Amino acid sequence: MNLTLSSLPHTWILDLDGTLVEHNGYKIYGKDRLLPGVRDFFAQIPDEDYVLILTARKQDYKLLTEKFLDENGLRYDLILYNMPVGERIVINDDKPSGLKMGMSVNKARDEAVGIRIDILNAL
Repeated sequence: MNLTLSSLPHTWILDLDGTLVEHNGYKIYGKDRLLPGVRDFFAQIPDEDYVLILTARKQDYKLLTEKFLDENGLRYDLILYNMPVGERIVINDDKPSGLKMGMSVNKARDEAVGIRIDILNAL
């Protein structure tokens, strides 16, 4: 899958379990397991972008979770714990130029992350 994005700074809102790491791996194996393609995906995210990770994990897993992400070179600006397990809804307005300001990607749980990011040179 390709995402073609403007050259503006972006906000990434990413789920953790089943999206970046194996769902409940930290409970089953006592540690997380990074899903295939995640490192390559993160390497494409521009440095000026903001990365927000959401998880239903309890705050008790904060140190374990952040240590794993740091050890695997996955940068983030904020992780929100104790999130509800239901749908995640994003509502945003489009730019007057017509630029769509909200995107969504749904993938199968524990599926490899195969997203290519293309940044346009100009708006």
